[in-house]
Amino acid sequence: MQTNFTPEQLEDPRIAEANSILRACVHCGFCTATCPTYQILGDELDSPRGRIYLIKDMLESGRPADAQTVKHVDRCLSCLACMSTCPSGVHYMHLVDEARAYIEETYKRPLTDRLLRRVLAWIIPYPYRFRLVLLGAKLARPLARFIPDKRLRAMIAMAPKEIPPVSRNDDPQVFPALGARRMRVALMTGCAQRALNTDINDATIRILRRLGCEVVIARGMGCCGALTHHMGKEAEAHASAARNIRAWMAEVRGEGLDAIVINTSGCGTTVKDYGHMFRTEPLAEDAAHVAGLALDISELLERIGIPEGEEKGLRVAYHAACSLQHGQQVKTAPKKLLKQAGFEVVEPRDAHLCCGSAGTYNLLQPEISQELKRRKVETLEERAPDVIATGNIGCMMQIGSGTGIPVVHTVELLDWATGGPKPRALAAGKP
Repeated sequence: MQTNFTPEQLEDPRIAEANSILRACVHCGFCTATCPTYQILGDELDSPRGRIYLIKDMLESGRPADAQTVKHVDRCLSCLACMSTCPSGVHYMHLVDEARAYIEETYKRPLTDRLLRRVLAWIIPYPYRFRLVLLGAKLARPLARFIPDKRLRAMIAMAPKEIPPVSRNDDPQVFPALGARRMRVALMTGCAQRALNTDINDATIRILRRLGCEVVIARGMGCCGALTHHMGKEAEAHASAARNIRAWMAEVRGEGLDAIVINTSGCGTTVKDYGHMFRTEPLAEDAAHVAGLALDISELLERIGIPEGEEKGLRVAYHAACSLQHGQQVKTAPKKLLKQAGFEVVEPRDAHLCCGSAGTYNLLQPEISQELKRRKVETLEERAPDVIATGNIGCMMQIGSGTGIPVVHTVELLDWATGGPKPRALAAGKP
């Protein structure tokens, strides 16, 4: 793609990078075939190629973002299926991140939008605040149908029927390996899942310890910054990321770390990108080191190896979270591990398409999100599974709200198969 940035514009490293990404695009349109919003809406401007044109025009002109550009960029899920499909290697993720930051700097949203985004950024990254809001949403559920704003109704619907008690396993501490220590790893405990489902971290700690890992919950660690990053709030996102980098590097420089384990794939995509996020900042070297240590739990378990399991007689439909299969290009490890543990693994048709969760997307774009959920649940239920497994809390909540089939994290099944307790969702028969 031809670009026309001025020499003065290209002195800005962010514009220079955007220019490089834009020039890699050859207009082929392969991305339209795998873009969920284009599949639903059929509008070229709701495809990656269309958004690239809008972003190019916005950045080249140097003008403030306009309402049309904001609408179509906001509709992007950042599922990154386009990056898996693109034959030219266009790094759409970094381009749309830059566009969102530019929009945040130059565009004044309607008051209700500004308030909603501010509230989400103030609540979700903080587990205790999030718990209080979930309790309030649970109480408000009977009145939800009287609320005119679909986004607020979606927020109320998000609250689970039962909010789990706080798990003290998420507190800063060190869990020794059971038996000889093979590795020393830090576990990222996440933020939303500490309020929504504490079983995931508990299962992760148990299986890692059994396989010879000393597990560190680092002091000072918190939200990865993904939520605010995808809203274009760069300063807040970088502040969250910097806290994590310092917390983990303190462990690296202390007793050392062999890996940073992440069991929420949306967080994993962001942490693995810390080196790029901080490339021009004083933390660049530490950020790159942290990014290099980051592994999804399935990547680490594949590296360590798990025992072969007997057939469980359980049919598992595996939902590949976009942030795992497209954002991190981790596609085979979860399925391989589940099969190795003794489960029958099936996949839905159109497995590359998003379920519509996408961080806060299901709250900010509820109509598109609901249609994507309906399609995903339909394709999963077609396979008649006993349980649905995935590697991301957002996908679990999204899919679980649309089906009666139990939905669990992949690591919960692997923990159970290697000596841990049966996942509660399976015992209860509900997601």
